[in-house]
Amino acid sequence: EVRKMPKTEREAKVKHVLELVQMGEFGGRRPAQLSGGQQQRIALARALVFEAELVLMDEPLGALDKQLRETMQFEIKRIADDLGITVVYVTHDQTEALTMSDRVAVFEDGRIQQLAPPDELYESPQNSFVAQFIGENNTLEGTVKEIKNGIALVQLDGGGLIDCKPVNVTKAGERTRVSIRPERVEFNKDRLSAEAHTLKAEVLEFIYMGDIFRTRLRVAGKDDFVIKSRNAPDQVRLEPGSEVEIGWLAEDCRALDA
Repeated sequence: EVRKMPKTEREAKVKHVLELVQMGEFGGRRPAQLSGGQQQRIALARALVFEAELVLMDEPLGALDKQLRETMQFEIKRIADDLGITVVYVTHDQTEALTMSDRVAVFEDGRIQQLAPPDELYESPQNSFVAQFIGENNTLEGTVKEIKNGIALVQLDGGGLIDCKPVNVTKAGERTRVSIRPERVEFNKDRLSAEAHTLKAEVLEFIYMGDIFRTRLRVAGKDDFVIKSRNAPDQVRLEPGSEVEIGWLAEDCRALDA
């Protein structure tokens, strides 16, 4: 249809699409004269110029470096919003899926495990697979002791009791895998309610990552428990070899299928 347009109308349409992808000044260049990111923008322009209501993108940013990839994620989302088109975007990059999507479908063996907005998918996973697949996640194995007033009391295999929100466990005696996001774990007792259960933890490793501190702990017999804390002037840097008590709000801990 674009090719059948009058020349002036066709040129105006192409120019408009190139401006959308911020490539208006490069329309006359040959592919070899464009960088990888510029070539990706041209490929996007080719998909948009036909004004399709639905565009399928299958790992379109896989060959780009991290900084350019992140820039293009926001560009694609902006353009889709500006044009009012639907984009079905296939990716194995979890951060990319959460950044770009209004809804995310998580598949396992060809079946949708959960279809939800990004925040719901991350904060309220419906099963252990989704919790483990999306984002970084701490898991601890245990047995449900009781469920009362919407809170599950879980006895951990490695010792200790914790409060969790029951998701797909329903009764005492059930095996469960509890899920806690690293950024929801607290070692500052002032940020926890007095009723919150705490666990003893040994600091194994502290990693400075610029905007955050990442600390690996031994908790309930597991050596891969991670907490993340914001790099702030008053933030404590935990020392390897030291012992701390950690805890979390019950609603931040999910009791899922084992």
